[in-house]
Amino acid sequence: MDALKARAYAAYFKTEGREAAQPSEVDSGEIEHGGKQYVALRNRNGILAIYRVRNDGMLKRLRRWPAALEER
Repeated sequence: MDALKARAYAAYFKTEGREAAQPSEVDSGEIEHGGKQYVALRNRNGILAIYRVRNDGMLKRLRRWPAALEER
């Protein structure tokens, strides 16, 4: 697992707790869209969380994300 995805997993479970839905290793991953980098956590039911990678390398969880990210 790459470093950004591992950090997104850690942030997801920190905020959602132990009863959180499990992201799929295969469906989750990094996305580049509109010159910005994102990490999407998905499972077979859909998107669980999307994080934008800020310029300083920090992850920011998005409440709303570009619709184009749902199609990937």
